[in-house]
This record gives sequence, C-alpha cells and structure tokens, in this order.
Amino acid sequence: MSGLIGKKIGMTSIFDENGKNIPCTVIEAGPCVVTQVRTNDVDGYEAVQLGFDDKADKNASKAALGHFKKAGTVAKRKVVEFKGFEEGVKLGDTITVEHFAEGEFVDVSGTSKGKGFQGVVKRHGFGGVGQATHGQHNRLRAPGSIGAASYPARVFKGMRMAGRMGGDKVKVQNLRVLKVVPEKNLLVVKGCVPGHKNAYVTIQK
Repeated sequence: MSGLIGKKIGMTSIFDENGKNIPCTVIEAGPCVVTQVRTNDVDGYEAVQLGFDDKADKNASKAALGHFKKAGTVAKRKVVEFKGFEEGVKLGDTITVEHFAEGEFVDVSGTSKGKGFQGVVKRHGFGGVGQATHGQHNRLRAPGSIGAASYPARVFKGMRMAGRMGGDKVKVQNLRVLKVVPEKNLLVVKGCVPGHKNAYVTIQK
C-alpha cells in the first residue's frame, strides 16, 4: 500500500452539497522525500522509504546525516517504509499530497492519546454506579470479583482490570478523502484519526 507521512493538524467540520455537516480531520501530508528504495536484489523485498519533517543537522547522528545526504536532502524527523509504490520512484524524488485524490478511501495509522492509569469504568466500560458488575454492589467504580475459588486459584490472563490506557498504535480504515489542498499540503479526511495535535500519522491507500 503506497502512502505518505503526515502530521495531524486538528479537527473541524464541513458541509457537503446536501447541506449535511460532516466531521473531518485536517492532516498536513508531505511533502515527503524518497530517502531509500528497497529492491529484491539487495534487500529481499521491494519498498520505498520516505522522510518527512526537517530537523537540524546537530540533532541527527553522523550515520543518519550520511543516509539523507545520499538522497540529497536534509535530516528528517520521521522515516517510514511503504510497499506498493508504482515503478519509477527514484532516490531523492519528492512525493506530495497530490498522490491522493478526492473521493478515494485511505487508512490512517498513528499512536493514540495516552490517558495514563485508568480504572475499569473508563478503560473497559464497566457499569459503575447503579449497575453492579462482577459481584460489585456497594462501591461506585470498583471492578468487583476477578477470580474463582480454590480452583483455579488464580486470575486468568487477559482479565479486564485497571491499568495504563492509550498510547497504542491504532489504524482507522476506509476514511474518505473529502478535500486535497496542494498549495498548503493539506488532506481533509472524514472522521477522526488517532493521536494528539501535531502527532505523526501515516496515510495509506
């Protein structure tokens, strides 16, 4: 699946031709530089490595600077490999948001917002107040019973309990591209995508 690296700008809403209000996410997609072309002969698989978002040379290692110098570009903050690019993509090429077209569907991957240590009501949707769950009846947001008696005498793996929530890699599939703004490198997709504002995302088609 070919694609681009982008940065989540934020959410807004637009009206379609029927006057319906559609929630959407604005993504700064590209421009991305081809920093490496993987081939079957050398690497055993075919892929295109893209770099996005410039960073100062002093913040990059010597090895990274040499890698980007081969592509004739400055150091990049985010590097991702994509499979399925059409033939003819060369080292140093620039791929812009015009890689996408209005009306097509894309998959967007990113790291979801970290929410810290959360209880079972927020993390797993337990009933809480008024809806006793797992034997709980007089404590507002407690998980209730988590195990059996002397057999099996342990808590099963995967038991839904309190713990860290968020910060996971999430892919949202089949988001429709509502608008492409080439002059500002913006991509507007229907619905929401994972991550906070200015978080890096990958857009695949």
